[in-house]
Amino acid sequence: MTAPAGRVPVTWLYVPGDRPERFAKAAGSGADVVIIDLEDAVVPARKDEARANAAAFLRDRAGREGVAVHVRVNDLATPRGLADLAELGGLPGLDAVRLPKVESAGSLGALEGVRVPVHALLESAAGVVRAAEIAAHPRVAGVALGEQDLAAELSVTAESAMNQIRLNVVLAAAAASLPPVPMSVYPDVRDEEGLLASCAAGRGLGMFGGTAIHPRQLPVIRRAFTPTEEETARAAEIVEAAEAAERDGRGAVALPDGRFVDAPIVARARRTVALAERLGAG
Repeated sequence: MTAPAGRVPVTWLYVPGDRPERFAKAAGSGADVVIIDLEDAVVPARKDEARANAAAFLRDRAGREGVAVHVRVNDLATPRGLADLAELGGLPGLDAVRLPKVESAGSLGALEGVRVPVHALLESAAGVVRAAEIAAHPRVAGVALGEQDLAAELSVTAESAMNQIRLNVVLAAAAASLPPVPMSVYPDVRDEEGLLASCAAGRGLGMFGGTAIHPRQLPVIRRAFTPTEEETARAAEIVEAAEAAERDGRGAVALPDGRFVDAPIVARARRTVALAERLGAG
């Protein structure tokens, strides 16, 4: 994990672009990022309306403090996706654009007029195979998986296969010095135990945070990525030992149990302590 987890979002909440009455509710839900969706959540007949709704909301919030707002536009391989970028990409109330179905770095050539960070969604075999190339593109600020589309394309049913794909994308993001990859949407909003288990599996692979399709999923995601008391105590012990070594002018950091830890372990411990404090577990 190259970016400090304490400074990246934990929860991302999708809201359909054709439901503008939900925008403010989503912004007040406690999510770190609200994603106005113009793509999968909106039927074709209402996509132009959804774009207009997003534009109005972004113009209204320009200059205000509050939750970060991203927009997932339509596929850039379509005229509608290009129109989404043309109308929304320069609006001051927009914090980032999320691009669906990115399959290569070459497909990102339409971003000249976009002044905000760009997040690439990998939703196909081609996109996953080229994950490192896409993550390394200078305009890409983050990558994420679209797991439902990907699983449908590959006919994947085994969680072990999906975990291999997740790890490949985690590696691509880390190699490009991008923030950690968040978990994809968990589709059953009533299955909180399943969501918790899925997030725990992703966390074990180096993923951080998760996307939600309903506000009730947000506290579950937050709990899954909050360090446990044991993890926090262990990290605090490492940080204390590192600070003692710095005060004494020692390069080596020795723990009370006699083990030595090096700089990457100390850096990770500091991130854990900061994250626990941020999420109220420290």
